[in-house]
Amino acid sequence: MRTSITAAAAVGTAVLLSLLLPAASHGADTVPPPDDTIVSVTGDAANGFEIQYYDGTALYPPTDSEAMAECSEHDTRVERVRCRTEVRTWYRDLSDLAQALDWAHAQAG
Repeated sequence: MRTSITAAAAVGTAVLLSLLLPAASHGADTVPPPDDTIVSVTGDAANGFEIQYYDGTALYPPTDSEAMAECSEHDTRVERVRCRTEVRTWYRDLSDLAQALDWAHAQAG
């Protein structure tokens, strides 16, 4: 199961789709993306996200409050702060990726 995504991967996927989708709408021959390419992100941090991949699989990360609660279980303060920072970054990046994918799909349609 895919458990993490980096900001670079999110931006890279959005750029890939923004390049491929307009070409596909004009009938140009395109190579399909790798199966683990993110094609859709729906939802929000408070209610949960759904991440759809090109191969049809999906990932449902916990809500931000559930993820933050899990951060409280770390032993040291440094680990808890690091975890909270990662959670905030993860959900910020998911929101940015959802916006980029919406834009890319709108350009293709």
